[in-house]
Amino acid sequence: MCELVAKYDAKTVKDVPADLFIKAFAAHLKAQGQMEVPKWAEYIKTGTQRELAPYDDDYLYIRAAAIARRIYIRPNIGVGALRKIFGMKSNSGVCRTHFTLGAGKINRFLLQQLEKMGFIAQSDAMKGGRIITSLGRQTLDTVAVQAAKAAKPAVEEEAQPAEEEAQE
Repeated sequence: MCELVAKYDAKTVKDVPADLFIKAFAAHLKAQGQMEVPKWAEYIKTGTQRELAPYDDDYLYIRAAAIARRIYIRPNIGVGALRKIFGMKSNSGVCRTHFTLGAGKINRFLLQQLEKMGFIAQSDAMKGGRIITSLGRQTLDTVAVQAAKAAKPAVEEEAQPAEEEAQE
């Protein structure tokens, strides 16, 4: 997947693999320091189907980055759609598994935080849906280009030993 980054110059979020962008934007949000981390964040599960709270202390930043990317790619989504996106199958022991929605409070809280930072805004087209603002689009594209540039040298270093082995 990183081979795509090496071949093309990334200009937008859509040009960068999701995992690279989400890690880079989560680090950007954490470094910026504008996002409030509530007291309940270390105790809450991300859905009823989960057994434990996330182990990663920075899961709110990662989830916020994933939400921002989703809204960039598919505008006019709200809390309900995000609950479906971040849902999973519930393990009911010997019973059949069923799909269960993810927690809504986390998604709603992160949408409100992203709105407060000016990256997203409520959509006029849909009640409750969110769209990316011009500041949000500019910031996300800038972080995407930086993430692609940071990934490019790593991909080129991996390719050089393979070329040397092929020549021998």
